[in-house]
Amino acid sequence: MQEIFIDEDFRTLLPPLSKDTYSALEENLIQNGCRDSLVLWNGTLVDGHNRYEICTRLDIPFNTVNKEFDSKDEVLIWIITTQVARRNLTPIQLSNYRGLHYRTDKKITTNASGKNQHSPPGEVVYQNDTQPQTLATSGRLAKQYNVSRPTIMRDAKISEAIEAIGEASPEAKRMILSSEISFDKKDLQAMASATKDEIEEIAAKIEEGTFEKKKPETIPQAKPETPVDSIISGMQPLDKAIGRVTDTIATGLQNITKKADRTKLHKALRAYINTLEDLYSTI
Repeated sequence: MQEIFIDEDFRTLLPPLSKDTYSALEENLIQNGCRDSLVLWNGTLVDGHNRYEICTRLDIPFNTVNKEFDSKDEVLIWIITTQVARRNLTPIQLSNYRGLHYRTDKKITTNASGKNQHSPPGEVVYQNDTQPQTLATSGRLAKQYNVSRPTIMRDAKISEAIEAIGEASPEAKRMILSSEISFDKKDLQAMASATKDEIEEIAAKIEEGTFEKKKPETIPQAKPETPVDSIISGMQPLDKAIGRVTDTIATGLQNITKKADRTKLHKALRAYINTLEDLYSTI
């Protein structure tokens, strides 16, 4: 029998099964055998981890099929797209997958000369010698997943936060992705800029069951007569609309800065960034 290797990056990329779903899968394998072949890449398992665990534990025969990939990053993207197409995912699971897809895709997307965003300084990648490759990546994935480009960028931050939490505590990451603990996407997005010590503290509290989300603080909002609606209806010139948005943001930030509250400033900046991204996607 062929020796099969387990890559933890591949295994932990899969959403955890609930106890009921795992039990149902086990019963189905016992009754009907393993009908679907496990997928391998150079002897490493890339699809069928739960079936492999159950079959080896219960001595249930199974078949394998090999797929060709050029790199581990391409395997990760294949797993992501397969899971998104196959499963009913929670909003956070789906955001995590989209964000990880974006971050992984940036590593392997190259131009004709074989260079990418991670090439040494002075070797910036351009498409057709004019367009930065990073813009093409976010736009392409936005179209693929039927979301906006700002959503893809926010998902990238969410996946960064989940990855950081997982490095501090794999159990905390599992609890987030399995919805054993409730998290807002905006909270996870904000955690992408947290320090290592802050992430470790959050992860520990999640694992211990003592984590509590901070109550939302009042953040200065734009005036009710937001210029975004006027842009859409064509009732207000674009330059004046953008001017009103930036003036409102500047005033709000100045008020918070005077109070020297860095936490409120951080949250206000994130709220205003989201506002500008929404305005950008609307134009």
